Amino acid sequence: MSVTQDRPELYEEVKLYKNAREREKHDNQADLYAVVNTLQHLEKAYIRDCVTPKEYTAACSKLLVQYRAAFKQVQSDQFPTIDAFARAFRLDCPAALERIKEDRPITIKDDKGNTSKCIADIVSLFITLMDKLRLEIRAMDQLHPDLRDLMDTMNRLSILPSDFDGKEKVAEWLQTLNNMSASDELSDTQVRQLIFDLETSYNAFNKVLHNS
Repeated sequence: MSVTQDRPELYEEVKLYKNAREREKHDNQADLYAVVNTLQHLEKAYIRDCVTPKEYTAACSKLLVQYRAAFKQVQSDQFPTIDAFARAFRLDCPAALERIKEDRPITIKDDKGNTSKCIADIVSLFITLMDKLRLEIRAMDQLHPDLRDLMDTMNRLSILPSDFDGKEKVAEWLQTLNNMSASDELSDTQVRQLIFDLETSYNAFNKVLHNS
């Protein structure tokens, strides 16, 4: 008789968690692991010239924003730093850890921070604004600074066409916010439309990077 026949419990599913709180903990750790691992692969792809500098800058900037959000959910006495997390889960990702420590795509250093820094800032602002809206942060004074910075940064980026639709959409929303008091909030309909406009503009922005 085999060991498994003697011990039917070996057929039972092993659960990593006992309750919803533990499940969320493991989910958060999995999210962070995935982001860091993806960043490691992106760094290798850039080294091997598999992605263009502009595509790399946009993707890396997005991953760094996602990393900061993911690490906040995991940071604790057990994992005070990302290095501690990587050691605990045997995550071999030296390139990703270096990128996280510098907190910017490697291309920003290559061109002294001009075009690449603008790209990184634009990606970060798009994501920050969409995240705020999805978290129901909708007051004028909570959205206006980021939206204004997004408009200013897009205007500084020379590779964007002057008639880029994203500029027009952001300008229209800036005007809407300018007509509101600091404590006024966007309605549900306005929030839904703004998220849609930001997503559309962000996708169009990535297409410009891909084609330039």
